[in-house]
Amino acid sequence: MGVEDNFKFKGRRRILALELEKKGITDNKILDSIKNIPRHLFVDPGLSEQAYLDKALPIENNQTISQPFTVALQTQLLDLNEGYKVLEIGTGSGYQTSILNHLKLDIYTIERNHNLFRTTTKLFNKLKIYPKKFVYGDGYNGLKDDSPFDGIIVTAGSPIVPKKLLSQLKVGGKMIIPIGEETQVMTRITRVGESEFKKETYGNFKFVPMLENKD
Repeated sequence: MGVEDNFKFKGRRRILALELEKKGITDNKILDSIKNIPRHLFVDPGLSEQAYLDKALPIENNQTISQPFTVALQTQLLDLNEGYKVLEIGTGSGYQTSILNHLKLDIYTIERNHNLFRTTTKLFNKLKIYPKKFVYGDGYNGLKDDSPFDGIIVTAGSPIVPKKLLSQLKVGGKMIIPIGEETQVMTRITRVGESEFKKETYGNFKFVPMLENKD
């Protein structure tokens, strides 16, 4: 992180964190990650001046980097502690991954778009962000061989709850997933028994659709 970042964007990140706190983000570790992660590096340089506004921004391949409030809320709903094992479906720009990394979680992340996968791999190397596993593949399948997970976070809108992902949760584990087509309902599903799940909802959101990998 260079001098330009320190002087130009550090204050903006603090202001963004205060805004998210007012909107209901109460976890100080997450707010600290917002203050520290250089979101402007995860967007096109032409959009860097907008990087610390609380809004989604376009990235390559018709995808988006989620609104900071959405990233923070999904992370807060996971309710995981340092060292817990989390599966991220939809790496995208890598910003959500970087927040999870700052919280010292063990991250397994999947991206289905090959161009994004390559771009984000380069960015992770540049920023020294090293998930436990970063794979190109179909998020609907999860990572069975690496399961079970303490948490699963889905960063795209799914019309259904993928059963394969539910089966990869530990008992007591939580999946955060936006469910719906045009508009999605942010949903937390907790595995409370071998075949028993508890569902909670947290309002409406707009996500790009979760697609099967047909490349």
